[in-house]
Amino acid sequence: MLLQLVSVQSAAAASDRGIDFLEQRFESWPQWSLPAPLPRPRAKQDLIYPDWFSGTWQVTSEALDDSGQAIPDDRPLVHKVRFLRNRRNELIGDRPYNATSVGKALLGEQLLSVEQDPNQVNRQLARFRDDVLLETTVIGRRETSPKAASDFFSDELVLQILHGPGAPRLSRIETLTHYERCGPDICADQRQVSHAGPGLKTDQTLEGRSSRFRLTLKPLRLDEG
Repeated sequence: MLLQLVSVQSAAAASDRGIDFLEQRFESWPQWSLPAPLPRPRAKQDLIYPDWFSGTWQVTSEALDDSGQAIPDDRPLVHKVRFLRNRRNELIGDRPYNATSVGKALLGEQLLSVEQDPNQVNRQLARFRDDVLLETTVIGRRETSPKAASDFFSDELVLQILHGPGAPRLSRIETLTHYERCGPDICADQRQVSHAGPGLKTDQTLEGRSSRFRLTLKPLRLDEG
């Protein structure tokens, strides 16, 4: 019994440290640098969401300036996302569906398909017209407890490799999102920093580029998903 109590206390302390770290990193945006202090997920280790994400949602994404004000004349991006149970009954994002949805909203018919690596939950391949392939792999992640009742932080660092004419082009993007329950909806403040990729041919124009978005997730009925 004593060992169980110690384990519970240790887990709670680790959770508190995770919250503190992500809150501090959130506030320090856009002054992020690499290497990011995010552990690399295992091949089958997905991002686990709180139960209140369950279902299909319509997402409205609005671009903000550094102070959090909406950028004038910038049209919001609208797309769908959904969250499903895995074999362990954990709630995860449907990555191929969600990536296809946002990709179609951004690029229309230029996006042909999004494929999930069957051996690696953190790797997807997006195929575009003109024989262009975008490989996206999560190489770092940290999140708060999915048992949180009203707010949730997730932080992911991805490596993207764009294959097409010429040498592959690499970039790394860190995305830290703070989600909060807003009645039946979910509201989020999402912050990003892009970095040039390591080795090969990199896009140096990405280095240190920051972005911020306001997300609103509205639940959809089953017949709307």
